[in-house]
Amino acid sequence: MSALLDITNATLKFGGVVAVNDLTFSVEEGEVYAIVGPNGAGKSTVFNLISRFYDPYAGSITFDGNDLLARNADAVADLGIARTFQNIELFDHATVLQNLLVGRHRHRQTNMVQEMLFTPKARREEKRHREAVEEVIDFLDLQPYRDKMIAGLPYGVRKVVELGRALASGPRLLLLDEPASGLSVEETQDMRWWIDDIRKQMGITVLMVEHDMGLVSGVSDRVLALADGAKLAEGTPAQVQSDPAVIEAYLGAGAA
Repeated sequence: MSALLDITNATLKFGGVVAVNDLTFSVEEGEVYAIVGPNGAGKSTVFNLISRFYDPYAGSITFDGNDLLARNADAVADLGIARTFQNIELFDHATVLQNLLVGRHRHRQTNMVQEMLFTPKARREEKRHREAVEEVIDFLDLQPYRDKMIAGLPYGVRKVVELGRALASGPRLLLLDEPASGLSVEETQDMRWWIDDIRKQMGITVLMVEHDMGLVSGVSDRVLALADGAKLAEGTPAQVQSDPAVIEAYLGAGAA
C-alpha cells in the first residue's frame, strides 16, 4: 500500500482556539482508517480541512500527490473524494434515486443545451449514470426505497442513502463522518458489513470519524486518537484503546 492522503503539520485556529494542533498523519491506499476522540477533539474539523471548507493556519494536505490547498472546495470531488455528514444532507422532497443521481454530477459530460434537447449523447449519458446508481442501490439493498421521497423514510434508511450518494460519485477516498450515529445495533452491524465491502469489493479507501468503538475495532486497519486537536496515539485499534493517554482522555486521570 502507498499513501493516498497526507496531512502534515496541519494547524487550524478560530481566534484564540486551536481546533487542530500541528497534526500529521497519512492514509494508505486500500485501508480503513478511523479518527476517534472525545467531543470537541477536532475530528470533524479535520474532515472540513480535507473538504476545503476551512483553510489551515499552517501545514499541508495532499491527495494522490495533488496539493488540496491549491483547490477550491468544489474541485475536491473531481479528484475522487466524497463524504457524508454527521447531520444528514439530502434533498427531502426528492426520491432516493434522484438523490443518488446527484452524486453522479462530477461525471457529467453534456452541456445545458444537450440536456434541454435530450440529444442522443444526453440519452447515453443518462443511461450510463442510471446504471451506475442502480448498482449502488443493489449494493446497499435500497431497492424497496428507490422511488420513495426522502422525507418519508426512517432515519436509518436516510443514513444509508447518504452513503449511497457518496458512493455514486465513484470516489477513491470516502470520508464517513460518524456513519453509525443514531443507528440501531442491527443497522450498525449492516454499516460495518458495508464499510468492509466498500473497501474489499469496490477498492475504495475509507477515512472514518466514529464514536462507536465496536464499529471502529471491527473495520479499521489503523486508528488515530485526537484530543484538543492534537494526536494522542496512532496504531491498530487494540493499540490505541490500550494507550494510557487515550484512556485518560476518554475516562479521566483516575481511570484504571
